[in-house]
Amino acid sequence: MDNTKVAFITIALISLAYITRVKSSTPAAPPCNFPAIYNFGDSNSDTGAMSAAFWPIPPPYGVNYFGKPAGRNSDGRLIIDFIDSIGANFRHGANFATTGSTIRTHNESIFDNGLSPELYHQGNKSVGKKLPRPQDFSKSLYTFDIGQNDIIAGFKSLTVARLQVLIPELVNQLGSTVTRLYEQGARAFWIHNIGPIGCLPLASMYFKNLNVNKYGCIRSHNAMANEFNRQLKAKVTTLRAELPRAALTYVDIYSAKYQLIRNSRLYGFERPMKICCGHHKNNVHVGCGQRMMINGSDVFGSACGSPMTCISWDGVHYSQAANQWVANQILNGSFSDPPVQISSACLKH
Repeated sequence: MDNTKVAFITIALISLAYITRVKSSTPAAPPCNFPAIYNFGDSNSDTGAMSAAFWPIPPPYGVNYFGKPAGRNSDGRLIIDFIDSIGANFRHGANFATTGSTIRTHNESIFDNGLSPELYHQGNKSVGKKLPRPQDFSKSLYTFDIGQNDIIAGFKSLTVARLQVLIPELVNQLGSTVTRLYEQGARAFWIHNIGPIGCLPLASMYFKNLNVNKYGCIRSHNAMANEFNRQLKAKVTTLRAELPRAALTYVDIYSAKYQLIRNSRLYGFERPMKICCGHHKNNVHVGCGQRMMINGSDVFGSACGSPMTCISWDGVHYSQAANQWVANQILNGSFSDPPVQISSACLKH
């Protein structure tokens, strides 16, 4: 090797070492220290709104953590609870999630026995009360976990072709909500896609004789969820260009939940289609916490003995153990685009 090449390589190595040293000495970006969290969602993140306003959730909901019903559709905490517990910085905020919520408003054909709040406008008046310091509004975290009910209700009332046409409308409406929040000063958004709805145990009871995979999941329902998620991710990409001061994180809840379902025993859970709470035998179904007279006998939908090993709590909602497992996967950024921890979700990448 001639002297010129040796000199060039030496200079290159020195330069690389210098750059590496400079990068390693650069301090990491500080955490966002969000002063508040605002959540918009459905029963997967409803921490008591529906229960307080309409009908109390009965026992044994809440039994595994709170010791009594706590307004949550689980035996304990939800994913949003684990998001809120990552630090003591969430001093204020509001949870606009309600059981049955859909993206579309309640007078649309998609509505199915739930509530469909116009996400931000209905809660806008309470923001000032929840957050005494207006300057915190732009520093808060805005989380979205909604859309599942729209797709499930669509399978009940619409053709597959009509549901496919509906998905862009749903995604655009959700995108418009993000834009309205941005116009009010919101900057950090944490947006969940929807989970594998074909893997909800009650789905296979309601939608019979459909093609399922080896885990018991309805293929067509998961395919529709994936299509919604594909379009939602594209919308988030578009919003990044349209909202230049926003930090938008797309969170792949679907993949996190499906990984748990595919490897349930590896992670300490039983078969994914097992329902912990409720009576489901011989085509007789009594919901969790409900009672029914069957052949002259009073049958109660009680909880199983080991909810911590079940993915599904009541056939639709996850157990606390499953929620915690999923939360642990998403909070560190493993299933996010960009791959950032939630504590850094205010930073643009």
